[in-house]
Amino acid sequence: MLLAVDVGNTNITLGVYKGSELIADWRIRTQLGRTADEYGILFKELLCHAGLSLKEIDAVAISNVVPPAMSALLETSLKFFNVAPYVVDPATESSIEVVYEPKSAVGADRIVNAVAAFAIYGGPAVIVDLGTATTFDAISSTGAYLGGAISPGIGISMEALFRAAARLPRIDLVRPPSPIGTTTETSMQAGILYGFAGQIDGIVSKFKEQLGPETKVIATGGFAALIASESRTIQVVDQLLTLQGLRMMWENRAG
Repeated sequence: MLLAVDVGNTNITLGVYKGSELIADWRIRTQLGRTADEYGILFKELLCHAGLSLKEIDAVAISNVVPPAMSALLETSLKFFNVAPYVVDPATESSIEVVYEPKSAVGADRIVNAVAAFAIYGGPAVIVDLGTATTFDAISSTGAYLGGAISPGIGISMEALFRAAARLPRIDLVRPPSPIGTTTETSMQAGILYGFAGQIDGIVSKFKEQLGPETKVIATGGFAALIASESRTIQVVDQLLTLQGLRMMWENRAG
């Protein structure tokens, strides 16, 4: 079985695949400074909770945008699973054409998402990933990664409001009763929810001017479902997009 590990700036998403079937998945917080032993014990506990064991994992695939975590993850794979992991490297990846300079500057997760989106939904396509940053990735009709746009994410935007404005509280982002807030909390919720939905629609519309009106628009990431409910342009929410892409790229490399 394959253990797919996607390391983001805020969360680590893990999935276990038996062939093409996802049989377990988890999301844990990214924590810098974890050792290989700490990762190993954590992974063991997660697997055990799903009725699985370390020895059932015979392959590991890693997508990582947090360089300080890489050495510990490599050691974890070798020490606990006894396998050298497949690590996505945008600079050398051959399963997708990358039109970006330099290729090494593209986040591994963006390449993984592009591979999955084209394989599942076809092209042209736009992927909106609502993570620590909100990223927009453009995929051509032939599956090439064309580049994209990056803007501040919802979480860091809410935190910036809290830290920079003395009278604004930390809030949970949920749909407010009305776009016109009647309290500080609902006013912030309205501004963030409808503001980000409008930003996404605006940027996606600009992308579609170049890619064409038939462009598919796929959203992923923690806030994807909530934002998609207020977006005119998002067509599909796929929270497993990155894990699926990791599995596909590992299969392509292993084959």
